[in-house]
Amino acid sequence: MRTSHIRIAENHNFPLTLYRMYKIINKRKYFYVFSGALVLLSVIALSAWGLKYGLDFTGGTLAEFSAKGGPASGWQIDEVKGALKEVGIEDAVITPTQSNSFLIRYGNSDDGKNKAVLAKMREKFPEIKNTRLDYIGPSISSELKKKAFWALGIAVVGIALYIAYAFRQVSRPVGSWKYGVGAVIALVHDVLITVGIFSVLGHFLNIEVDTSFIAALLTILGFSVHDTIVVYDRTRENLMRGGSKEEFEETVNRSLNETMARSINTSLTVIITLLAIFIFGGETIKNFTLALLIGITFGTYSSIFVASALMVDWWKYSVNSK
Repeated sequence: MRTSHIRIAENHNFPLTLYRMYKIINKRKYFYVFSGALVLLSVIALSAWGLKYGLDFTGGTLAEFSAKGGPASGWQIDEVKGALKEVGIEDAVITPTQSNSFLIRYGNSDDGKNKAVLAKMREKFPEIKNTRLDYIGPSISSELKKKAFWALGIAVVGIALYIAYAFRQVSRPVGSWKYGVGAVIALVHDVLITVGIFSVLGHFLNIEVDTSFIAALLTILGFSVHDTIVVYDRTRENLMRGGSKEEFEETVNRSLNETMARSINTSLTVIITLLAIFIFGGETIKNFTLALLIGITFGTYSSIFVASALMVDWWKYSVNSK
């Protein structure tokens, strides 16, 4: 990526300093192609496979059994599956944990069937103990799904309206509401790619999504828009300081360069923490942490290389259409 040197001042109280500026905006077509390809692949994956919903959304039973010494105590996953098939449970998903226990998920919340499962497990494996038994009915799971979509929709609309209001002082050369739309496009980009990756993981690795996944998506929305606003806000400051002396494209590119190091460093500290949680944390939060890792990584990327580039192309379209 080509660079050039210009003299700028971060603050009017400080002297001008030499600054290395990368031509990020000039390369935006490559970023569009990369993002477009990822979004397209995500849509194809969702269309072909969808998401593998957990019990929160499908209804069913989650049972946890503790086994002293873990698998070495005598029980094995295949043996557990065989025992469950004897009572008519064919769709069980068994997940060992790091605390000498294992989780059993199956799509049946009938009380009689659950009692039969517990009886069979005690018969086949006398050394294990049942430590948890949760079941969710279809009506509850359907309500959770509706609330999840409403939560995401309200969050996106609220973010767009707030950004449009916050940037009302710089309605030229790009309308303030367009900043809100640009941020929302970047958010949809981040969420769609995250969901698409989980569609692939669900199909090939049997990874399920539950209410914690929705919580992760909402967290991604907040983090991604935070990074985007940092860049937008620097653009606003530069415009108010006299951006009319240079083209809008140059102002945006300068703003990106001034904030890029901060955005990357902030995201890296979060990613390192999440990696530690993902590696050393328990099984119950692994999918939540993985969703955050994916979303925050692409959120940082879209804030730097997509959101501001959209503003420049919107400005160019307005100028050319006059």
